[in-house]
Amino acid sequence: MEVLHPRCGGLDVHQQTVVACARVVAGSSVAHDVRTFGTTTPALLALSDWLAAHGCTHVAMESTGVYWKSVWHVLEGSFELVLANAMHIRNIPGRKSDVNDATWIADLLAHGLIRGSFVPPAPVQELRDLTRTRKQLVREITQHTLRIQKTLETANLKLTGLLTDILGVSGRAILQALVAGETDPERLAGLVRGRVKASRADLVAALHGRVTAHHRFLLTLHLSQIEALETAVSAVEARLGDALAPFRTAVDRLITMPGVSETVARVLVAEIGFDMTRFPTAGHLISWAGLCPRLDESAGKRLSTRTRRSNPWLKTTLVQAAWAAARKKDGYLRAQFLRLKSRRGPKNAILAVAASMLIAAYHMLKDDVDYRDLGADHFDRRDKTKLANRLIQRLHQLGFTVEVRAA
Repeated sequence: MEVLHPRCGGLDVHQQTVVACARVVAGSSVAHDVRTFGTTTPALLALSDWLAAHGCTHVAMESTGVYWKSVWHVLEGSFELVLANAMHIRNIPGRKSDVNDATWIADLLAHGLIRGSFVPPAPVQELRDLTRTRKQLVREITQHTLRIQKTLETANLKLTGLLTDILGVSGRAILQALVAGETDPERLAGLVRGRVKASRADLVAALHGRVTAHHRFLLTLHLSQIEALETAVSAVEARLGDALAPFRTAVDRLITMPGVSETVARVLVAEIGFDMTRFPTAGHLISWAGLCPRLDESAGKRLSTRTRRSNPWLKTTLVQAAWAAARKKDGYLRAQFLRLKSRRGPKNAILAVAASMLIAAYHMLKDDVDYRDLGADHFDRRDKTKLANRLIQRLHQLGFTVEVRAA
């Protein structure tokens, strides 16, 4: 097999150590030099000097979690780096049990058998850290909100069924009054602001409970945690605004798609980047995002069509955006959802809509164009004869005789 990289290195990255192998081709012989380094910055700088001393031009690394990031940042700029997928390396046949991981990685890299994972540039990585942190903070706010609802139910206050947002203006006013010791249902109902579907009598009945000091302590605790988390979210969003400045054009373009808000556009740019040349086709991006059926066939029989596990940050955000897009009337995405829902069910249909949205985002970022909706009647216009035959067949099933004439 042809050797593509005569001088290369393989790294097996762990939490505390990095096992490195320098593979050097000298004539017809191959020399492997294996050494173990620490993961501190001085140790990684020594690793970089050691690889440079062997004349390595390409370095591949395998790691789980985030341990590879510190190694990547130190070696970036000095070598051509490749982040290997552990599952991909494990599935390559021919490995012997007496070969350590670093040597095996170096051998695969030398022959060009490692497919590198997608690693965005540093500005996009920073943006990704911010969007993921924001999502985690919002999740924590939701968890504390659910605990507040649980505490209210324990105190027999049926407020959650009457107010849409327990942390809205009215909800917070009532919670603050409860913490302060107010228990009169009439006074608590008077704190409601704006339009509420429930009548005042229902509010008074729902606010008639038994609030103890224990309940007030829990409400105070959760409200203080929520306020701190909301402050953190505001700080992250302010930082996001500064980090998004170089990508403002891409974000504004993505917002033109139905279902894509400012938050969704930020996540899209942070997870897939803005340079679509990293993905040869839109199909490669869909496969990387885990929004297409897996390839699992044997003897011409498809064994499974389940989507594989993939990037949870991108996939969940796209599915949420797809639900919003499917509710927009007179749009292609809603027509696609309804078309597939009747045959495949709502879950498969919404995944298909999410995949279509990602395909559209790929072409929008690649070609620098805004979103152009195909229209709700796209499928009807695409094949009128097929639609007419289906409707005629349905009328025949209902017992009608139909004669069709061209208009």
